[in-house]
Amino acid sequence: MNRLSLSTLRLLCLGACCVAGSYCAAENPAFPGADPHVAVFGNKYWGYPSHSTNPNIQFHSFDFVAYSSTDLVKWEESEPILKIEDISWIKEDGAKDHWLWAPGIAEKNGKYYLYFSVGPQNPTPSRIGVAVSDAPDGKFEDIGQPLLTGGDGFEAIDPMVFQDKDGTAYFYAGGSAGAKLRVFRMKPNMIEFDEEIKVDTPPNFTEGAFMHEIDGTYYLSYSHGGWNNPNYSVHYATAKSPVGPWEYHGAILTSGPKHKGPGHHSFFQHPKTGQWYIAYHYWPSTKNEPPLEGQRQCAIQKVTFHADGTIDKVVPSDESPEPAPLP
Repeated sequence: MNRLSLSTLRLLCLGACCVAGSYCAAENPAFPGADPHVAVFGNKYWGYPSHSTNPNIQFHSFDFVAYSSTDLVKWEESEPILKIEDISWIKEDGAKDHWLWAPGIAEKNGKYYLYFSVGPQNPTPSRIGVAVSDAPDGKFEDIGQPLLTGGDGFEAIDPMVFQDKDGTAYFYAGGSAGAKLRVFRMKPNMIEFDEEIKVDTPPNFTEGAFMHEIDGTYYLSYSHGGWNNPNYSVHYATAKSPVGPWEYHGAILTSGPKHKGPGHHSFFQHPKTGQWYIAYHYWPSTKNEPPLEGQRQCAIQKVTFHADGTIDKVVPSDESPEPAPLP
């Protein structure tokens, strides 16, 4: 399903008035794509997904776009914020084809840092790059070299940067075939590593690590299962530091009757109300066997934390959160 047909479907179902590049998201999904990293910058929510309009070529994205919203209901698509041809080192591995996926976003001192995966993963190893901008919707400029290259059983994919309360930035990456998590402490410039920190890979880890913190508890959440399999799901572990040791708590997001393989997610919080949300992708499908097919979509739902700090299970839903304007 491409963008036009998705918007048209919403027009028919909601009787709403959408314009090109906009989504009247009175229901999930919020926007098309996969691997959404949603964050709050200023008075807008910003969503950064893997971006492909071809349902038959899931990973062959040749640019990134951003989606923005003031209320979690209506989302607008940006112009491309980073194009594959603007990555100067993209062809240095000698591979015939290349594509982009799994962006992660971070902000520091008014600069925005877009971390991204570059394929293929075989026969050449995957790589992670970083591009910098003065605004959340770009245009982002590549730094001129990869930040991390895979190899020796490690796949350099699915970057995520978490900034702790003391300002220290931690970089998380890895997964899939090697199912190995690596963590680095970053230098203050956000485009170089200070040192690698040896961590244990948590139980049932496949890929898509995400870190957030609440009242001194650090939540490492991640995807488990096959990316096009109904067993794809979100699990989590907690720790008293950003680097473990991890206490595993199990799955919090699994397939529903018509939302299959939910995962590769992000958490974000409303800065005034304190309400937490999860953004994730899923396959609109009723299949219970792989491979899942079609165009993945990105959904957003509320998250509830129990008094003991554990996370209530999230049930995939067609209902989006109610409007949540930013201050």
